[in-house]
Amino acid sequence: MLPFAALALCLHLAPLGNGVRTLPGTVYGQPGGRPLTLDLYLPPAAAHRPPAGFPLVVYIHGGGWSEGDSRSTGPFSDFPGVLAALAARGYVVASVNYRLSGEARFPAQIQDVQMAIRWLRSRAPDYAIDPARALTWGVSAGGHLAALAAVACGAAALAPESGTPAAGCVQGAVAWYGVFDLAATSEQAGQARDVLAPMERQLLGCPGQGPCPPAQLAAASPVSYVDPGDPPMLLITGDQDRIVPCRQTLEMAERLQAAGVRREVLVLPGLDHGFAGRTPEQTRLGNRKALEATFRFIDRTIGPAAGSRP
Repeated sequence: MLPFAALALCLHLAPLGNGVRTLPGTVYGQPGGRPLTLDLYLPPAAAHRPPAGFPLVVYIHGGGWSEGDSRSTGPFSDFPGVLAALAARGYVVASVNYRLSGEARFPAQIQDVQMAIRWLRSRAPDYAIDPARALTWGVSAGGHLAALAAVACGAAALAPESGTPAAGCVQGAVAWYGVFDLAATSEQAGQARDVLAPMERQLLGCPGQGPCPPAQLAAASPVSYVDPGDPPMLLITGDQDRIVPCRQTLEMAERLQAAGVRREVLVLPGLDHGFAGRTPEQTRLGNRKALEATFRFIDRTIGPAAGSRP
């Protein structure tokens, strides 16, 4: 949720290329009459197409639910290049724009994400997508939405108005420094509560100046929906995060473990929100480590070898 401009280091990990085909600004829905778009990154034409199609990765940007877009994330100077690098590994990648909190209150944001997933599945033959293998990946506020898509896909209160609820479900999720329990952020955040609280209040549309009602906070929190049927998740955070407390990730991991859900946790020492370190080199190495762990998890969870894992 740290403003992207506050991270001085830029990472340039992967230029667009490798034969990846892009379809930017593709409209996936029009809630309230306003077009919502996503950017599609399709595997190279020469890539071996599995019989059922390519697995789908849906990327969800951060920005405190109030800013950001599908083409920028943290310290990456060329984030479309990063997504293209993932597509080159044999995935259809969709980076989603959703209604921000200044335009629509929660649950509009998760409804838009599920709408995008449903739309992509409905276009599976057009884009060579395997509808049975989909995964969400998000950072910060996007990590919150990625996790919510994974654990609350059948929740009627969070679903778009039309369509089959199961069409929005996914088979895995990755969350970088996500928010998982909105009721706990105030007591965990310390000095950062002055940053988090206004974002949460705007997201939820809480009345007055007092705290948001507990039921409203719980309804927007991924921890409220965890059950044994949830898909595998990878959770990554920095242990010095001053915006979204590291404890958010650890408690989500504990909740998943208690439910018997396969989860992996990576805590990066010395790193703040955005995996920002004390030096540009720390920031570069932290983000690279997180990215490599993410790509490995995606490969194991929905990639070509996913069906053969123990």
